Amino acid sequence: MSRSDTVRFRYNQAILVAAVIAAIGALPLASARWYLLPVLLVPVAVGLWAWRAGTDADARELRLRALAGQRRIGWEHVVELATDPRGRAVARLDDGQQVVLPAVRGTDLPRLVSATGQALPGSAG
Repeated sequence: MSRSDTVRFRYNQAILVAAVIAAIGALPLASARWYLLPVLLVPVAVGLWAWRAGTDADARELRLRALAGQRRIGWEHVVELATDPRGRAVARLDDGQQVVLPAVRGTDLPRLVSATGQALPGSAG
């Protein structure tokens, strides 16, 4: 699969900007005493998470990316795509497990299904 066949969902990049601003704001506090230096780890971790976390989908599988790791789920294991009460997209798997898809909203489900190469039910074509 080429990279152009992959549909990527990421969190809003404003989170990354906020993490950079928070890191700059934490610099005076962290530099005041050596034991306050770990304060900088919080905005750095949030920035890395905002840059990396999300969902990638192609015709073969879903890749759920987190701050430190990823999970691959083949489409053959996905029974249903739905939304939860909070508007997030979830995948129900053949083993009964329900997985929240990072950075995918319920309104993004048609674009996610199009990544499989299959048509949506009820759509022409």
